[in-house]
Amino acid sequence: MTEMKSHLKIALQSISCFANDGKVDSGELNYLLGIAKADGRIDADEARVLTSIMQKSLQAGVDSGTSARINDIMAEIASQAKSWA
Repeated sequence: MTEMKSHLKIALQSISCFANDGKVDSGELNYLLGIAKADGRIDADEARVLTSIMQKSLQAGVDSGTSARINDIMAEIASQAKSWA
């Protein structure tokens, strides 16, 4: 049996993150980021899924700590995006 691709794991796990209160907090984002970084880096598919989750989170409303964490993760994704080209 083949292992599920990490970006699909992230997408599936995000469902339970949103399901409990309709929002994703910084702890849940860290959990999802951990899935992405299990191999030591964030790839383009993982970044696409994480970015979508973070955009939905911002639309649903987040506290200042979660907003700051989203900014940190987005900066990390941007710095790694240079290696995808």
